[in-house]
Amino acid sequence: MGHEYPAKTFKSGNSVALRLPAALGIAEGTRMTVREQDGSLIVDLAERPRRKFNIDKVAGSATSLRPIADEDRVFEERELIWREPADPA
Repeated sequence: MGHEYPAKTFKSGNSVALRLPAALGIAEGTRMTVREQDGSLIVDLAERPRRKFNIDKVAGSATSLRPIADEDRVFEERELIWREPADPA
């Protein structure tokens, strides 16, 4: 069994919260699951589901888009203007 750390519950809105010691090395915002087992509370790190992009939600939604015509792909040559950055003095 690992180390034991003292902890204390406190009221947070309509819930009771448990402050975890920084010595545990748990980052802020870490998701966990809590379960009761034989009178003890078991806290486990929750596995985060991988986010997946669902193309079905956007496929076909841009019905007014048309391919660019070849004549619209031509750019006129022009001289580029380079400016020196302003002196922060």
